[in-house]
Amino acid sequence: MIEYIYKRYTNSFHVTIDSRNVKAGSIFFALKGEYNDGNAFAAEALKNGAALAIIDNPNYLTKGCVLVDNSLQTLQKLAYYHRQRLNANIFAITGSNGKTTTKELMFVVLSKKYKTKATIGNLNNHIGVPLTLLSLTPEVEFAIVEMGANHPGDINELCRIAEPDFGLITNIGKAHLEGFGGFEGVKNTKGELYKFLVSKKGTIFYNHQNSILVDLLNRYEAQNAIPYSNFVDDCIIDETNTNPFLSLTIKEKENKVGIQTNLVGNYNVENVMAAYAVGRFFGVDITSIIDAIESYVPSNNRSQLIKTQNNTVIMDAYNANPTSMENALKNLAKLNASKKVVILGEMLELGEYSADEHKKIVELACKMNFDKIILVGKGFANINSKFHYFDSALECVDYLKHNPLANATVLVKGSRGVKLEQVINAL
Repeated sequence: MIEYIYKRYTNSFHVTIDSRNVKAGSIFFALKGEYNDGNAFAAEALKNGAALAIIDNPNYLTKGCVLVDNSLQTLQKLAYYHRQRLNANIFAITGSNGKTTTKELMFVVLSKKYKTKATIGNLNNHIGVPLTLLSLTPEVEFAIVEMGANHPGDINELCRIAEPDFGLITNIGKAHLEGFGGFEGVKNTKGELYKFLVSKKGTIFYNHQNSILVDLLNRYEAQNAIPYSNFVDDCIIDETNTNPFLSLTIKEKENKVGIQTNLVGNYNVENVMAAYAVGRFFGVDITSIIDAIESYVPSNNRSQLIKTQNNTVIMDAYNANPTSMENALKNLAKLNASKKVVILGEMLELGEYSADEHKKIVELACKMNFDKIILVGKGFANINSKFHYFDSALECVDYLKHNPLANATVLVKGSRGVKLEQVINAL
């Protein structure tokens, strides 16, 4: 069955799980979601030009459909089957913070020399990784595959589908604690990438300054591990820089290069180091690496600097956990700005750790003497603080409309589910 589906797939090298996104010759996979059953859209996908519709409900069987036991498992099997036939180098990235930014930086760097593709957006789970692999055409030389995890075993599962040749963990912090049962669970799950690469004799890149990653490498007795220090003798942040963007100097043996990024936050330095080291390892010349990093502009509410009519906004509302929240607050505290305001959304998926972690963030913010602190979301509800609190982003928007901010540098940081991006129009 997989051989048949694969043969049809190679006519277009395009699969989709959205009947509205069908191209001529696409393979449509009917997946069951939280609100919709993809089987119900199989006929529409075929009408829109799909070559096949993969379904797992016989009630929707019609001409052009292939009935399987499980559409998702078939998608994953097809991706694995395709992976075995690819000549591309597969580079896996995971981590608690910075994996998407690192992926994007690596993509622009490696694209200077190779035909490169990378995970689009945040398609980094058990559905997204197969879709990424199936987007790879034969001429692709490098594929950068982002891998996310919410539970133990998730990274191992994704590795077994993608079979990466190379990989790195950006860092390991307090993210998705509810699903992992604590920090050790996070560490063990992210470490599944190291474990897989060691078993397959793949190559690991790592931040030599991160003791947690070094401990993991020692645990798995990694032999083929490349520290960033092979290419970065020293990385110096320009603390005299008065704008919010990260400016740094990388020293490498006799080379000394300055890089002015469009990334807000000094915590992005490890993401830049990763892209620089990987680029150098794969033979991208230094000038091209610098040009790629300096030209990259973040999007999708990730450390974006937005100038509104009244304020300067650091929009970082794509995701949040205790580690990234602490980094963002410390970065704002260092900025040279006369008026600083923070709008913090709750951090989701912390489970039993939620109350304690939200309290710690509020205590940290208290010490930083910001001009105003606004808290949004029920994670902050029971904290006895003097700050403005709102249950939802929309309530916060209403407050800001009646109490407008002006001439302020505003950090907007919170988990994606809080939808803090809604406040931008009120700033």
